[in-house]
Amino acid sequence: MGFWRRGLRIAGAACFCALTLVIQAETGAAQTAGPRGTIDRIVVEGAQRIEPSTIESYLTVTPGEPFAPAALDDSLRSLFDTGLFADVVLRQEGDTLVISVVENPIINRIAFEGNDDIDAEDLEAEVQLRPRVVYTRTRVQEDVSRIQELYRREGRFAATVEPKVIPLEQNRVDLVFEIDEGPLTRVRRITFIGNEAFSDSRLESEIQTEEAGYFGFLNLFGRSDTYDPDRLAFDRELLRRFYLEEGYADFRVVSAVAELTPDNEAFLITFTVEEGELYSFGDIDVVSQLPDLDTEQLRELIISEPGSDYSSVAVEQSIDALTEAVANQQYAFVDVQPVVSRNRAERLINVTYEIGEGPRVFVERIEIQGNIRTVDSVIRREMELIEGDPFNAARLRQSEARIRDLGFFETVEVTAVEGSQPDRTVIIVEVEETSTGELSFGAGFSSIDGPLGSISITERNLLGRGQRLRIAGALSGNTTELDLSFTEPYFLGRDLSAGFDIFHITRDNQDESSFDEALTGFGLRFGYPLGRHLRQTVRYRLENTELQDIDEDASRFIREQEGTTLTSLIGHELVYDRLDSRLEPSDGYILRLSNDVAGLGGDTQFFRTVVSGGTFFTILPDTVLNISAETGYIVGLGEDVRINDRFFIGGNNFRGFSRAGLGPRDIDTDDALGGNWYGIGTVELAFPLGLPEELGLRGRTFTDFGTLSGIDDEGPEIVDEASLRMSVGVGLSWRSPFGPIQIDFAVPVLKEDFDEEETIRFSFGTRF
Repeated sequence: MGFWRRGLRIAGAACFCALTLVIQAETGAAQTAGPRGTIDRIVVEGAQRIEPSTIESYLTVTPGEPFAPAALDDSLRSLFDTGLFADVVLRQEGDTLVISVVENPIINRIAFEGNDDIDAEDLEAEVQLRPRVVYTRTRVQEDVSRIQELYRREGRFAATVEPKVIPLEQNRVDLVFEIDEGPLTRVRRITFIGNEAFSDSRLESEIQTEEAGYFGFLNLFGRSDTYDPDRLAFDRELLRRFYLEEGYADFRVVSAVAELTPDNEAFLITFTVEEGELYSFGDIDVVSQLPDLDTEQLRELIISEPGSDYSSVAVEQSIDALTEAVANQQYAFVDVQPVVSRNRAERLINVTYEIGEGPRVFVERIEIQGNIRTVDSVIRREMELIEGDPFNAARLRQSEARIRDLGFFETVEVTAVEGSQPDRTVIIVEVEETSTGELSFGAGFSSIDGPLGSISITERNLLGRGQRLRIAGALSGNTTELDLSFTEPYFLGRDLSAGFDIFHITRDNQDESSFDEALTGFGLRFGYPLGRHLRQTVRYRLENTELQDIDEDASRFIREQEGTTLTSLIGHELVYDRLDSRLEPSDGYILRLSNDVAGLGGDTQFFRTVVSGGTFFTILPDTVLNISAETGYIVGLGEDVRINDRFFIGGNNFRGFSRAGLGPRDIDTDDALGGNWYGIGTVELAFPLGLPEELGLRGRTFTDFGTLSGIDDEGPEIVDEASLRMSVGVGLSWRSPFGPIQIDFAVPVLKEDFDEEETIRFSFGTRF
């Protein structure tokens, strides 16, 4: 009786290497190839975990069918396609089809060895194989490729991955990926070809990829000096944006090529660009399809002017300004489209802003993602839009800025996606939380006072509810302070802030004014909005003040005020805020007006006013100019103003002069007496230092100027010169891994002989 056998063996990547059909007679003589007989039954051999019935279900033949080679080929391929078997043999024994299988093992455990740069959790998320999954060589090679690609994205192009299989009992294996990470493949050189208007260094500052340099070891916040093809593609877009901002409307990146050096240790990146011509703005107009809009007034909102260099940023800012202005006139669905026409001969770009009614889209729902600690309501109350509102892009951007200004999140991204219907949109608010606790240390050095120090603990998002709690203490040769402050920013669930302060402060003013001061009291605060950018806060403060330990050689004007007084004060503050950011402003302005009246009970009566303001300009990329000024005035109501209620200037509010270092003074005792009015101003320029951005180092240059004068006391020993004082200086700010550090060096250039100086002042802190 004859029989035939079909066999298949796997080599390499599980490919078919041999497929043979041998038909033999019982006598052993070779006969013509071909199927013989009909399949009477099917027998499975070698199955361990898989049921024979399951294996039979993968076949394309059944009992009763002939032993046809084509059908058996299909059955064989079907079994191998399951990925369950390392080997399969089909053979005929009489009328029986015998299926002999060798099952692939089951993975017991997956491990990684040699991975220092990438955590095992990240590698596990990248590979597809898992414990209790069938092992196949094809899947292993696919995971090897995934791991290598992950290392390439980390800048390690020399990384190798070797899979090792450790056999276990019961047809199980441990799979170990042995990784040799190799060195970082850094960017050795970046070259630009075709740029004439801007230098290589200027263009390099606009892209994310950086050349490896001496500061690579300080790169604690990410690697931008390693090759990343995705980053390179983004660099092309950054270059395009930069040239459009600078007026080169025809600019294009011809190519961006990364070449690996022959030693496989570094990349050479070459950008080839075509700058084109510099364009200027031509005619600028505003047309409206909406009724009752005064386009003449809207033209005043346009950032650019005819003849100025073209800038895509100016166009975008004009669109935002127009959209917000029209939306504020109760047009919910606003669509502002710039129609641009280019005059290549005269190198002019004409822009017409067409205002029309946009698609009628409503907010279907708001989804908040990424907040682990902060409750949803804290984020939702900062949204300018709620469910059911007409969708407005300008308000969406304002909502993102408001959430970012909370200071609770490392990143904030607010996007709108399509809703369940064409006229519905879903707003996705995705945040990444950051530390909101702050442990701050302050220190200073004065040629008069020596070292100074302070410490405070602040939680800006208490229990994730947006509440602010501050416990502050100052420990130095001059001051001991304990201050407990609490603020609820949304009192009773409304845009009303409420808070209280409890404090006990002792100040050693012996060096400045030959007396010590002890203040104990509490305050209440209540704030509410008066408009979109205007807010008012009313307050009450009850304070017990004692002037003590007055030196017998102190000024007679101070000795006369020795003792205890009780001050009951009510006041308010108006704030008009148009800054683009509360945390790191770079554009806009802010105005403050504060008034206080003391005399509702207590022992003192006075009226005090303080007015201040500041404006910010971005004059160059990452270069911000700040101009600010402040003035104050206090007048006694039927009595002289006491020394502890007067204004003192110097130190933090006037760099270059020590605390209470300028203003009226008793020249016989050298005691500072304070003043009833003052005016100070600051001009400060903050700029990058040309170092890698991730270092967080920025420079500052500044000048402080002003004066302090006015005193109720009279006598020949008092000097009171309302002359202008001025100091100039430089500073350094560092966003270090341990917290912000600031150092200021200032020198007075206009001063009086009796003023006292302070040259260096610094502070540092950390966050938790």
